[in-house]
Amino acid sequence: MGMLKILHTEAAMTFGGQEHRIYKEMLAMRERGHYLEAVCQPGAHLIARLRDQGFVVHEVAMAGLKNYLTGVKKIRKIVWRGQFQIVNTHSRTDTVVAALAARLARAPLIVRTRHLGKAPGSLLSYTILPHRVIAISQYVRDQLQSRGVSNEKMGLVYTAVALPDGAVASSIRQELGIPTDAIIIGSVGHMRIPKGHDKLIAAALPIIKTMPNVHLVIAGRGEPLLSQLQAQVKEAKLGHQIHLLGQRNDVPNLLSGFDIFALATEAEALGTAYIEASSYGLPLVGTDIGGVPEIIEHGRNGFLFPLKDITALEKTLHHLVSNAQLSQEMGNNAKAMFEQDPRWKIEYMASETEAVYRKWLHERT
Repeated sequence: MGMLKILHTEAAMTFGGQEHRIYKEMLAMRERGHYLEAVCQPGAHLIARLRDQGFVVHEVAMAGLKNYLTGVKKIRKIVWRGQFQIVNTHSRTDTVVAALAARLARAPLIVRTRHLGKAPGSLLSYTILPHRVIAISQYVRDQLQSRGVSNEKMGLVYTAVALPDGAVASSIRQELGIPTDAIIIGSVGHMRIPKGHDKLIAAALPIIKTMPNVHLVIAGRGEPLLSQLQAQVKEAKLGHQIHLLGQRNDVPNLLSGFDIFALATEAEALGTAYIEASSYGLPLVGTDIGGVPEIIEHGRNGFLFPLKDITALEKTLHHLVSNAQLSQEMGNNAKAMFEQDPRWKIEYMASETEAVYRKWLHERT
């Protein structure tokens, strides 16, 4: 059907779930025979990762009024010289700059991908600048529609995860001195207040105090929250059972060593951490908000609890750590559900992305 020329733009400087999706999507689309480049702001973490994979990445400052006109001019030239058919933006900042630049360069299709779980404010970067919008979950799509984005101009493409490495044998117990017969409640996620790490610790404390065979392991980078959580653990005098690891680059190693995966997140567009955990056969515990119920089927592959309800979270965790058979059954269900659901596979994400691109290109010609 022919190669597509695609330019992705991202203004974020950090490397979180949104940037990881761009990275995975670009690799998968290249595997399908398409040509891709990216535009990022100087110093963005995504630049090195993409260049390491052989992608051309243009560095253009986009933040702030002083960079606006020069950014539009530079990206317009990139789009025009590259003859890109599709410009896919991802954040508000780069949409305002790059989508306008793509309009001026007369790019056939401008797409905005919406990654966030809260309702958008201004509709400028959804209904005026881009031609079409991709939502990463049904929840996000519903949010956009409730704000006035036409359903006919939206597509739904779930964020996928890499398949688990079956050869990984976790070293986390040996590293932390955790006995082989102990139960590990694990969590992986950036140290941001909305991720609810403090609430997860608060819910786990009563369990850990009465059950010395239960450990809580939390991985994720982010100051000053990490220091605050360390102080919370120190005050409880349970540092030998609560392990705050900070940033880790061996997530498969961690997931392979966990027995239960839990997050007390307060806002979630989808929750790819839950998808990754399910691929490793872990029972899931998550907040009943946003796109999380699209992953966790309550009572089947895990449990949902009400937002900020620490008591309900504590009861849920206690129920799982006290019932090995239930925990194992839910973990098995989680793995089976992951394996049977095409939405969570990267190849499927790429094929769905290509399908909406081609559909929209056809509609606009």
